[in-house]
Amino acid sequence: MAMASSSSSCCSSYPSHMAFLQAKCCVQRRPTSFSQDFDNFKVALSSAFKPLMKELQRRHPLRIEVPAPVKETYRKILDTFVNSVFEFVDQPLLPSQSNFLPVEELGKPVLISSIDIEGKIPDDFPEGVYIRNGPNPLFGGLKSTRSVFGRSSHAWIEGEGMLHALYFNKQPKQGYGDGMGFDWSVQYNNRHVETGTFNLERKRTKPSFLPAIEGDSLAVLSAYLLNSLRFGKVNKYISNTNVFEHAGKYYSVAENHIPQEIDISTLGTLGDWDMNGAWNRPFTSHPKRAPGTGELVIIGIDAIKPFMELGIVSADGRRLLHKVDIKLNRCSLCHEIGVTQRYNVIMDFPVTIDIYRLLLGGPLIKFNKESYARIGVMPRYGDSDSIQWFNVELSCAFHIFNCFEDADEVVVRGCRAQESIIPGPDVGLNNSKRFSRRPKPLRVSDRENVNSNSIAEEEEKEAGFLFSRTYEWRLNMKTGDVKERNVTGKEFSVDFPIINGNFTGLRNKFGYAQVVDSSASSKAGPVKIKYGCLSKLYFDEPNDNGDKFSPGSGRCEDAIKVEYHDFGGNIFCSGATFVPRQGGLEEDDGWLITFVHNERTDISQVHIIDCKNVSGEPVAKITLPSRVPYGFHGTYIPRI
Repeated sequence: MAMASSSSSCCSSYPSHMAFLQAKCCVQRRPTSFSQDFDNFKVALSSAFKPLMKELQRRHPLRIEVPAPVKETYRKILDTFVNSVFEFVDQPLLPSQSNFLPVEELGKPVLISSIDIEGKIPDDFPEGVYIRNGPNPLFGGLKSTRSVFGRSSHAWIEGEGMLHALYFNKQPKQGYGDGMGFDWSVQYNNRHVETGTFNLERKRTKPSFLPAIEGDSLAVLSAYLLNSLRFGKVNKYISNTNVFEHAGKYYSVAENHIPQEIDISTLGTLGDWDMNGAWNRPFTSHPKRAPGTGELVIIGIDAIKPFMELGIVSADGRRLLHKVDIKLNRCSLCHEIGVTQRYNVIMDFPVTIDIYRLLLGGPLIKFNKESYARIGVMPRYGDSDSIQWFNVELSCAFHIFNCFEDADEVVVRGCRAQESIIPGPDVGLNNSKRFSRRPKPLRVSDRENVNSNSIAEEEEKEAGFLFSRTYEWRLNMKTGDVKERNVTGKEFSVDFPIINGNFTGLRNKFGYAQVVDSSASSKAGPVKIKYGCLSKLYFDEPNDNGDKFSPGSGRCEDAIKVEYHDFGGNIFCSGATFVPRQGGLEEDDGWLITFVHNERTDISQVHIIDCKNVSGEPVAKITLPSRVPYGFHGTYIPRI
């Protein structure tokens, strides 16, 4: 494609898309006028991006069709430029953030000794694999870059994905008759998800992709363009968020790319899953299996039009049965889709990705307080014209417990905060301390009575903006009315919601969530959230304690009953999921399983907790042979 050429006479004969090198040439020849030349560079960069944006609107990802020898020459020139202009630096971590550091691959499964299993794995616990995804950055941790263009940084959600898996196998006890119990064999393994960009950087043995999400707009733009020119991709494919199963196959996924198929027995990466070329865009981290049909409902967002598309994958995983443009007028960072028996539920909230905002000097990802929030309800095989949109109160909601139909209403339950935790504070800026206060509980006085004439008062006013509560929207399909309310009180902040997966899209009584330790999270620094408890939510039972006050709004509401499982001081969990009991008849008949880490002893374990006795001691604690960093979502895959 053609790119705008620089007006600089010293480099006018260079190919037009080498605007970066033109600027560098001018700076080298006239070092005494750096400021003027840097301004010229910014003009050249802006000119270079105009045709780039046109090309991105026409097709994606960016491809520059040039002969291989020419392409290799340009790549080497660009690599030389990047190596000489950009400096990679480690993002600093506090001592309290040590379990966010990456770990090495084990290389093979490790058998857990029986002496490392405290308690007893229940006999009717299903054989299978407990697996969790999470960031495990190459080369020691997340990076920032410094250059003449400013600073750009990895966001806290980045870092190459690593799978951590526990394999549960059982055999009847030797020397006993039938029904006398089982001996359990438990193995642990970990392994990186080997995306194409992971293999590229590992082969180069050094950071190569420039951070392209956070930082100074010119630095992010430079990273955006240079990554595209060097690798044909704007950013790395991280595949670090979730693991899911469909049609007997297993996939690792993150929002910025299609899923990678995983060999569940070895954790090896088998390749990308694009449904035989039918799906050519990013893929939600939380696809949903439609109740009754077994079809997989997916969405994919992109920074260019179409901003969001919805797809339906056949129950056997072989065909993409339906694909439709939702026709949004912005790229909402929609992390999860909901389903009911008849509908798809689309969350269009004001956390947006906007390349044009970046071009104008703003952030790539932003929560827009002046915008709108809405929820769309769409028939399973509908199109954009069939969506019924419901305007809701401005807020942020990334995660959904469940959606279901109740007479004329579609009920959506999720985790809702007043602002977005993504992308987080810019690394190195002075707002990190203020940001770390935001998961603390809200107080009405903070919102109404604080006079923001000082930094301290402003920080106090902002405390609680990221406090996430269980929330319910009731969307009336006949009248168009919306009823919304907090269903939990002000005493705890929750996220990473869980249900019994057999009730996805159906009315359910129970939910589970990880509970933020607000004190530990605030001390840990910006966007290093720690979860010190698990909670069990009784959606159909009112709170016996009479906590009916909704902080922040002044409304009185009936809070639901909640039970807690507290891990104890300085012990935190990640990747919790529900494991149904084989043959269980009740919705909460099963266990919660989660990775936990004790920061005092630096020991990682897996805990199994009976959902009928959530507040009690775990039925089993399994000590692992190596540290497991905090991560994102987990799942349990029973042996079939």
